[in-house]
Amino acid sequence: MLSALRLLALAVALAVGMGAGHAAQNRQVQVSGRVYVRLGDWARANQFTPKWLVKDKTLQYSNRNTTLVFTLTGGDRRDARINGVRVLLALPIHYEKGIAYISQLDLERTIAPILSPRRNAPGIKVKTICLDAGHGGKDPGFRVGAHEEQKYTLLLALELRDQLTQAGFNVVMTRTSDTYVALENRVEQARRRGADLFVSLHFNAFSDSRVQGIETYCCTPSGATSSNAGGQGSTAWVPGNRHNDKSVLLAYHVQKSLVKHLSAQDRGVKRARYQVLRDATVPAVLVEGGFMSNAADRKRILDPAGRKTMARGIVEGIKAYQRAVGG
Repeated sequence: MLSALRLLALAVALAVGMGAGHAAQNRQVQVSGRVYVRLGDWARANQFTPKWLVKDKTLQYSNRNTTLVFTLTGGDRRDARINGVRVLLALPIHYEKGIAYISQLDLERTIAPILSPRRNAPGIKVKTICLDAGHGGKDPGFRVGAHEEQKYTLLLALELRDQLTQAGFNVVMTRTSDTYVALENRVEQARRRGADLFVSLHFNAFSDSRVQGIETYCCTPSGATSSNAGGQGSTAWVPGNRHNDKSVLLAYHVQKSLVKHLSAQDRGVKRARYQVLRDATVPAVLVEGGFMSNAADRKRILDPAGRKTMARGIVEGIKAYQRAVGG
């Protein structure tokens, strides 16, 4: 008998028209040159029950294992929740004449990899993690008062290294002191040293000190613009797209675990073409562990106990990913 996950993967394939029959193809529409399918068709194929949270604005689908929430109008139509975790879709939901449509790109490259993870081949393990402490040396990153981002990304990386080692992982680091490392060399170190995952560590800052929370980025899929690009910019394929499914799954589990451990605001799994993501040769994420410009986030970033909790959240996220892929 097929497992529940394999059945889900099959249903996803049928709903988006990957080898689908005539009925599924009739439900496709073109929106700004992109292929979209009826969200309700996909939901029914996967035995989801619909529920309006706010009529014509916010729609929930749930089944025995999963709850999905989509924003249809009145906000960012890329905004989705997967089992409570905010995930920004690559393309916005289209809502017309009472019918919601979701892009085929998101069904294939956002939803399916999280709900139906592709298992590693037998013998392929998640063992070696490359930690990339952002900035360093002549590149201090954000400065807030006397505090430089590069100092605290390194302190977090060192704490995370210790916790990952205790959990049985091998750890390699792109830097272990206040030194400058070119972006291309960071990715190359992960490749040369046989890393299975790449985790880049950063902190945010913003002119409005009220802005706070955690973000986890993975590479933008081909055919979409990055989450913070306002619909502008490149949609081209990049090498990091080879690992889209594993990268978005890793980002989801890291974001979920960090928000839980820190009781922090969930700013979501987002997409970007940062160089360390677009050139990555393994599944890769970039963690923005809070805003140095926000008093509450800054307190946690500067406090060794806060960074210890943050590191624990990342470790547990990596372990959840490891279980999901069978590695």
